[in-house]
Amino acid sequence: MFVGDTAYVFELKINGTAREALDQINSNGYMVPYEAGDRKVVKIGVAFSKEEKNITDWIVE
Repeated sequence: MFVGDTAYVFELKINGTAREALDQINSNGYMVPYEAGDRKVVKIGVAFSKEEKNITDWIVE
């Protein structure tokens, strides 16, 4: 998702952790296509609980 000159890369883990989601963004290079030029890239890992039916944690880098 883009807002202005910033690209936001999200990964959602259901019944996982926000750290696992962020690690997946980094290990798979999801942000690489957006790093060209002067774009700022924000990575967001999100954990969602099926039991709570809600976001339980998130990490932003």
